[in-house]
Amino acid sequence: MSTRRDFIKKAIVSTSALSFGGVLNGLSAKSYSNINGANDKIRVAAIGVNSRGGALAANFAKQKGCEITYICDVDSRAIAKCSDAVAKIQGFRPKGEKDLRKVLESKDVDAVIIATPDHWHAPAALMAMQAGKDIYLEKPCSYCPEEGEILINGVAKYNRVLQMGNQRRSWPNVQEGIQAIKEGIIGNVHFGKAWYTNNRTSIGTGKEVAVPEGLDWDLWQGPAPRVAYKDNIVHYNWHWFWRWGTAESMNNGTHMVDILRWGMELEYPTMVNSAGGRYFFKDDWETPDTQVINMEFGKSKSMTWEGRSCNGRTIEGSSVGSMFYGDKGSMLITGSDGYRVFDMDNKVVKQQYSKIEIDPRNLMNPAESLDALHINNFFDGIRKGEKLNSDIVSGHKSTLLMQVGNIAQRVGRQLNIDSANGRIMHDTDAMKYWSRDYQPGWEMKL
Repeated sequence: MSTRRDFIKKAIVSTSALSFGGVLNGLSAKSYSNINGANDKIRVAAIGVNSRGGALAANFAKQKGCEITYICDVDSRAIAKCSDAVAKIQGFRPKGEKDLRKVLESKDVDAVIIATPDHWHAPAALMAMQAGKDIYLEKPCSYCPEEGEILINGVAKYNRVLQMGNQRRSWPNVQEGIQAIKEGIIGNVHFGKAWYTNNRTSIGTGKEVAVPEGLDWDLWQGPAPRVAYKDNIVHYNWHWFWRWGTAESMNNGTHMVDILRWGMELEYPTMVNSAGGRYFFKDDWETPDTQVINMEFGKSKSMTWEGRSCNGRTIEGSSVGSMFYGDKGSMLITGSDGYRVFDMDNKVVKQQYSKIEIDPRNLMNPAESLDALHINNFFDGIRKGEKLNSDIVSGHKSTLLMQVGNIAQRVGRQLNIDSANGRIMHDTDAMKYWSRDYQPGWEMKL
């Protein structure tokens, strides 16, 4: 079927290449919007804009060749706030709509940003594919492993472009560091450690109250089985409830574990275990606030992720990071666009960083100008068929590492994994978490 995306691809004759080396060090808020030179507009709908999605909508609007045509959220207050911000950037106000199904029916939408709560990610992405839209999908790409498998099949079936939002894959100095690892700068890497720390406060004990005016609670729940509204869920604390959220491991761990898997050139693990719990407060928070996930890849390589949601003591001087340990040295990649190499005596022998300041704990927009590179890689995938820096296959594999870690945590034992496909072996109880329960009528169907 001929689509507007196909027309855009054919209409592009040439696009000047971006020289990362001279641009990133001097990138400003005014200049970074010019990194894509294409004239053909890609019309984008932003879905889920209360926090991170609002920042993404603004970032997309700043890119040449992009128009935000729709702002979609189940909360009318979020629609109004994001629409105001986008209108100031692009000079006209996008349409507002609370139901993504109506947005996907529009012929004025070529692609969508999905930055909803996690339980919505995969169902919304599949619906967008089926409507003929391309997708920029925030991490994690899925709530459970089966949903990731469905998305892989969906991209193939519907011939769509899907970029996952683990944006560090497009940061030039991170790319340089990963390439240096692959070329042997620290020798054979046997072990990797990733981490995230913060000082999150208690979410208290929720009370059943009236749904706030302007919020469609039924549509917010969407694919998830229905429960009554409580006052400590929306708009952020849903992360810590298993019904909708995926724990700190997938909220933040996905990013840095993805870097480890990328640099160590690993696919699926052979063994996963997890230890941790809700230690710091007695409240409604269900997922671990303290968790260590260990992963083995055969007998020669392993990695671990440490998450501390309620104790912000840093590791290697950073609240987030990935550390590679080789037989000739080590490499540190934190939340910044850069890396540092140590020899076996802990001496720094090389480092490379951009001058752009990044706050990894910023919930909305930690690195806007760098994220623009990931956005434009997505656009190049649409316009020119260029290789995505984080396609669904890669995104699923990294997401899966944290998913099976959470499953190990919930069943309370070590899991043996099939290295060919990532599936849990010989454990029917654990495999119950491979899929999820849906509200009737909201099941994902290819």
